[in-house]
Amino acid sequence: MTNTSSMQTGYAAKKKAVNTLIYVILSIMVLIWIFPIVWLVLASFSGDGITTGLVPTKFTFDNYIRLAQDHDKDGHVYAPEDMPFPYFKWILNTFIVAVLSCVISTLIILMVSYAFSRLRFKSRKTFLNLGLILGMFPGFMSMAATYNIMEIFGLKQNLFALVIVYSAGAGLGYQVAKGFFDTIPRSLDEAAKIDGATRNQIFWIIILPLSKPIIVYTALTTFIGPWADYIFVSYFMKDNSDSYTIALGLYRMIGQETMNEYFTVFCAGAVLIAIPITILFVIMQRFYVAGVTGGAVKG
Repeated sequence: MTNTSSMQTGYAAKKKAVNTLIYVILSIMVLIWIFPIVWLVLASFSGDGITTGLVPTKFTFDNYIRLAQDHDKDGHVYAPEDMPFPYFKWILNTFIVAVLSCVISTLIILMVSYAFSRLRFKSRKTFLNLGLILGMFPGFMSMAATYNIMEIFGLKQNLFALVIVYSAGAGLGYQVAKGFFDTIPRSLDEAAKIDGATRNQIFWIIILPLSKPIIVYTALTTFIGPWADYIFVSYFMKDNSDSYTIALGLYRMIGQETMNEYFTVFCAGAVLIAIPITILFVIMQRFYVAGVTGGAVKG
């Protein structure tokens, strides 16, 4: 009895030590991860300009006010087309591209995923494997060819070109949604067929209402890509500032010539643009997790 009690005490002490070590490591990782965010927020309220310190010596809201400022430091009012950094125009461009890309991409992914999950057709396995292989290649490898195609169709430096680029390859992201659809009993499809429902009706009327988690997951992932993308925008829009999205606009705000004057304004812009997407993720978190876990099955 004494030996058993000692073993249990030793096991409990060992488990406590291991848990303590894990918590310490996780706490350090959290501090490392959150430090740049805290620094960015504090810098956005700094009245000191570029500073290497964590806490500014002078706090101000001027950096946020300057994001909407329509006049220069001498009081001259800018014409809309002459605004050096039209921050809210960039946000509007980003919102348009992100929403349109999200809607189109979500529909494509869900339809492709449902087809691969439910239908059995010739070369199905080949298409599944081909989609998996193509998805391994980064999209920016095709930027030059895609840009030339958009130029041929007269869509160079056009926001709609970005929507096409972000949506065209959406079907390759079918894996998670297909896994989710695999978890929905096929008996529902069979019962609907007996009642005379078509495949189209089964998908829209029966399956989609049961798929809220994967719809939210897919919508979030297809929204955040265009919202935060810099690579494609910088290549497609080049010097057309009217078609900048927020990622490219903020990057140009801290160019070599404007870094000293606009760095803290850039920090304020980065904080503002992060707020809506953060709120969106917090609200939709439970659906996001359900979509990921529900789609993590083999099929």
